Formats: sequence, structure tokens, C-alpha cells
Amino acid sequence: MKIIADNTIPYLQGIAETFAEISYISPEEFTHDRIKNADALIIRSIDKCTQQILEGTSIKLITTATIGFDHIDTAYCDKAGIAWANAPGCNADSVAQYVLASLITLSIRNNIDLKNKTLGIVGVGHVGKAVERVCKAYGMNILRNDPLREAQEGSAGFVSLKTIAEESDIITFHVPYTVSGIHATRHLANEAFFAEVKKKPWFINTCRGAVHDTTTLLKAKREGIVSELIIDCWENEPHIDLQLLDAASIATPHIAGFSADGKANGTRACLQTIGNFFRIPIEKIGEVVPPLPEEPVIDLDLFTSRRMEQAVLKTFCPETVDRMLRNAPHHFESLRNNYNHPREYKAYTLLNIKEEEIFLSDLLGFNR
Repeated sequence: MKIIADNTIPYLQGIAETFAEISYISPEEFTHDRIKNADALIIRSIDKCTQQILEGTSIKLITTATIGFDHIDTAYCDKAGIAWANAPGCNADSVAQYVLASLITLSIRNNIDLKNKTLGIVGVGHVGKAVERVCKAYGMNILRNDPLREAQEGSAGFVSLKTIAEESDIITFHVPYTVSGIHATRHLANEAFFAEVKKKPWFINTCRGAVHDTTTLLKAKREGIVSELIIDCWENEPHIDLQLLDAASIATPHIAGFSADGKANGTRACLQTIGNFFRIPIEKIGEVVPPLPEEPVIDLDLFTSRRMEQAVLKTFCPETVDRMLRNAPHHFESLRNNYNHPREYKAYTLLNIKEEEIFLSDLLGFNR
């Protein structure tokens, strides 16, 4: 069996070689001629699997180490008999870690207490539920909007997008990117949406850039309709809007889901899919594990105030990545590809924890 894999997918080398002939190529090399003799692909969101690339190849399976799959022409694959699979939930905890760290960063910067603030979550799938869990644990009130889930589960626990706009102090988007249908998400944050906004909320996009309309978002920021922007996903990546970069309070190069743990989850999901599809054992799949953090122990007594918030920022500091992007915005994709993937809370042990800190520590997943 022949596999072609994106060479930026971590923790794969040395594992796949035990059951397949595998070649690692850069995203720029994903062309028809380069992949035409492969049986399976292991890709990420930058690798575009279009009909033009796939037609006339021997590919039987495409696996992507990502939650999203809008980079795969699924309609063509279904028509051509090419199986495909994404990795649902693989980086949900990573995005939740990013969102909480970013909120804490702005709360410290602005001397604002986030507790009892209302967080409106648009899209409550794997990622949205993870964001809800950590922000609720932190003491925030949650509003949830997800029309697809609401249609399946009933209206209890869900609100309209209008209510999100009107009542939220912070609005965060975690929807898949879709361009058609009654619940299309392209430019979901558009002029009509911002016309309903009431409380000058913070605005967060960590899902797909085109979920917001950049021109309208910039107008909303200039007019004070929204007060703070946390932008990880951008329209027209990697050619991001420099005005939006300047306007953002926190700006990062689409890395919210790039924890080491999330990457390992995505790689394992791809390997498991290949094993199931081709009915072969993946004996070394248990070896797909991220490395330990450089400082796996966090002593809370080192912090004089906001001890748990400082612990969260020890696991991931968005300001570090923000500075890198502002210093080199034209190296957006290079910053993504060479990003130092942080570990999630479960890789860290807290020392000298106080009784009143245990609840949040346990819900976030720290060891103690």
C-alpha cells in the first residue's frame, strides 16, 4: 500500500512505515502527478483535494488530521467512490485552551473580571462544547446557538443568533464553513448580525476566516460596535488583511487548534481510519504521543495574584504568537508550519494549590 502524507503532520514518521510505503511531501507538492499512484492520503487543511487533483488517480481513501473538511471536494469523492474521513473533535480542547487564555490575557490587560460575563457561543459541536466547559468552569454565563443541534434536540438550552448578538459580552464562533443551505456560515458575522449587537462585545473567530465579513467586521470595530477582536482565522489566508491585523487585540496565524495533544489526536485518527478501511493492524498507534512540556510542573506560589489565570497562561501565552505574526505577517504560513505546539492542561502538574482553586484546576484537567 502506498501513502502520501503532508510532511508537516507530526508524530507520523516511524509509525506509518511499519505497514505501508509512505512518502512525505510539502503542501506545495500536492499535485495530480505527485499523488496519482497513491492508495491513501494523509492531509491537513492547507492541502486542497479538488476534482482536478484527484481525477484519474488510484486514491481510495483521504484522511485529514483536522476537524474541518472543506478542503476536500467531498461531492466529487462520493461520486468517484473515494472514501474520506476527518478527525472530529481532535483539537477541541486545544481551541478551548486558546480561547480561555486569550480571554484571560485581555481581562488582565483591561483589568476586567470575566466571572459572570455572558459568553455567546455560535456553534456548539465538539469545539463549542469544549469552550463552554472551560469558560463555564471559570465562572462565565453561557448562551448557546446551534440551529442544527436545536433541530435535533429541541429548543431547550439554545438561543437565536439575534439573542447572542443582543445579550453577549463576548461572542465566539465555532461553526464549520459552509457556503450554501439554510444554515450556511459564510459571512455569518455580517452587517445584519452586527446591526443586532448591543453590548460592545469582544469578538472571537477561531473556526474559519470567511465566517466573518472582514470589511463589515472592521467597520464594526471602528464604530465601537465591538470593542475587542481576537482573530485566529482570516479571510484569504495566508494573505491576511493588514488593517484587521492592526485592529485586532490578539492576532494569531490560525493556530488555535495546534496543541501538541490535538495534533497527536489528529494523527491517531488518520491512522485508525486507514487501519479500519484497509483492514490492517496499526501496531504502533499507541506510540503517537506528544513530548512532555519543558516545564511540566507549575508552582502556584510563584504567582502573587490571579494564580490560576497565570497557570493557564503558562501552558499557552497568546501574546507570544501575536508578536510573531505582527512582526512578520507575510510569513503567515511559515509561522503556522513552524509553530511550537503547546501541551494542554493535562500535561501539567500544579503545586501548592489552594482549596478554592481545586474546582477550576480539576475541571480544566490539570494534575495535582
